[in-house]
Amino acid sequence: MSQVAGWITHRYLKFAVIAFWLVVVALLGPLAGKLTGAQDNDAKSWLPADAESTEVLDVAGSFVSANTIPAVMVYERSSGLTPDDLAAIAADAAEFGTLDTLDGAVVGPIPSQDGEAAQIIVPLDLGSDGWNLAADAVVDLRATAEDGPDGLDVYVTGPAGSAADSSAAFEGIDGTLLYAAVAVVIVILLITYRSPILWILPVISAGVALTVSQALIYLLADNYDLTVNAQSAGILTVLVFGAGTDYALLLVARYREELRKHGDRHEAMALALHRAGPAIIASGATVAIGMLALLFATMNSTAGLGPVAAIGIGVALLVMLTLLPALLVTCGRWIFWPRTPKLGDSEPSEHGFWARVGGRIERRPRATWIGTSAALLVACVGIVALNATGLTTEESFRGEQPSIVGEKVLSAHFPGGAGSPVVVIANTAQADGVAAVLADVEGIDPASVSEPVVKGDLAYIEGTLTSAPDADEAYDTVDRVREAVHAVPDAEALVGGTTAVNLDVQRASADDNRLIIPIILLIVFLILMVLLRALVAPLVLIGTVVLSFGAAIGISALVFKYAFGYAGADTSFPLFVFVFLVALGIDYNIFLMTRVREETLRIGHHRGSLVGLAATGGVITSAGLVLAGTFAVLGTLPLVAFAEIGFAVAFGVLLDTLIVRSVLVTALNLDIGKAMWWPSALSKQKEPEPAEQPVAVPVS
Repeated sequence: MSQVAGWITHRYLKFAVIAFWLVVVALLGPLAGKLTGAQDNDAKSWLPADAESTEVLDVAGSFVSANTIPAVMVYERSSGLTPDDLAAIAADAAEFGTLDTLDGAVVGPIPSQDGEAAQIIVPLDLGSDGWNLAADAVVDLRATAEDGPDGLDVYVTGPAGSAADSSAAFEGIDGTLLYAAVAVVIVILLITYRSPILWILPVISAGVALTVSQALIYLLADNYDLTVNAQSAGILTVLVFGAGTDYALLLVARYREELRKHGDRHEAMALALHRAGPAIIASGATVAIGMLALLFATMNSTAGLGPVAAIGIGVALLVMLTLLPALLVTCGRWIFWPRTPKLGDSEPSEHGFWARVGGRIERRPRATWIGTSAALLVACVGIVALNATGLTTEESFRGEQPSIVGEKVLSAHFPGGAGSPVVVIANTAQADGVAAVLADVEGIDPASVSEPVVKGDLAYIEGTLTSAPDADEAYDTVDRVREAVHAVPDAEALVGGTTAVNLDVQRASADDNRLIIPIILLIVFLILMVLLRALVAPLVLIGTVVLSFGAAIGISALVFKYAFGYAGADTSFPLFVFVFLVALGIDYNIFLMTRVREETLRIGHHRGSLVGLAATGGVITSAGLVLAGTFAVLGTLPLVAFAEIGFAVAFGVLLDTLIVRSVLVTALNLDIGKAMWWPSALSKQKEPEPAEQPVAVPVS
């Protein structure tokens, strides 16, 4: 590390480092802008490859284009449709039949039994990029339909309407999150550094890291089928700016310390990199490896997030350890103006806030950690209010969406699943028997079951649900359909459709939660064990991480239910929050404990624990504020799942930095004593006599 640090901060080689990154950005910058176009947001990109509904999507392509998105046009007049209304609706159906994007025949008009509504089903083929094009297609359909008699209300719903609302919600997400994250980082850096200039260098470095990350991810998505969707692309922006700025804060804090001891800024940065670099590298590597654990997920979208996040963290780590130091030493001490560190200045942390907190904890460490743990355990009780069983389409958005309004109108006049049928694929020889069994299933409208469409050895059958396609009743119906058609001898029947897709997503996410959370805990434990060269400390730290996660989820669940009024949470919510809180929260464990270990080697464990807290408390707090602020910007999106992840991670990070890492871990350090380092030789190191203990916080 010393040799590498010397190269990066060399009086002349530093310019080569800066030039290298300028060239990289110039070459990769244009590719970064293509990432949005490389996103895959269709249903198959989210599903596990072995899910039954995925198999149906694969097979159904021979009957209906895989790119077909049905749009359900709903017409309503509460006083009853007039002859003029019916004529206008029929004319619309004829016009829809001339669309270039039509895939098959237009179905309808179908009048409702109460005479107050009618529907037309328009099967659209918008190509492989249909999810992104759905909004424009829906606008065109609505424009055609709204040119009718006064008082005739028109709605567009069904899969196309839902896709249009979803794509509109994600439209501009990259720019929104980027600008919001940059604004949050700038504000917090201004407060932290109290300099009108210094914040520029970490923000420039984070921007470079994001650009390079996006370009590399685009190349993998374009050439190696890496699954990237709007969710993972949005999280990438937040993650790179949040974690990258955290690494910058730690490095700059150590650099400032060394500037007070060394007149040569190049020497000061070399020492800062030598001493802070291992902790930063260990933190980044832990986060990246933790994210890669998502590759074990069965959900394509979750598995795809792993490499996306790991690449973002890896690039951010590389940029902050090369470009940022080169920029800092090129600028010189003046970049810290007006609080420019001078040679011989005293270390402000020796009598600062966290030094005083450490003094208070030192008086009664056992009572401190027991009381803190008890409070966190009480907060964990809120988990019982967490309903992470999935969200309906209506519950997924903050605010009412046009397709949801249309779905309500449709359900009021027609069977609930109109426009989103259950699809059954079966062997041709048993097709009639499967259709008959399907018609007898509770929750399926018998009159809606279609005649089997046969192609070769396979037949395609549809049936309409009597309940809304995203209701619990609909999911129960899919289970009954599967049980019934699977029992038909030699039919080899498969059940899919929109409702089946959503059901399979929920169940795969639940399975991923049970599989990946233990894997991540094991990875983090092993890395801590190697880094700290101990067994007790990693076990204690893992315990605090789990306790912190439980408290964050518990408080968040109560806030979601009673403050925000959310109906529940997405099935993947616990896993995503766990990954981000544990993988990112372990950064603060590493920052603190590596410094405690460094000081323990010099001045003993007891004093080293207090010095470690005093020296790192400020920078850990600032880093936590940055990470919490960047994740909080997810709440600017009109999607409940993003808002919930943003709030829970932001709250959890603040809880972690202000309470768990600084108070609970320090109290445990003091109470357990040097046994924290068992079985290493450090656990047998003799504590110095009180008179030999320094009274000030050292800076080296």
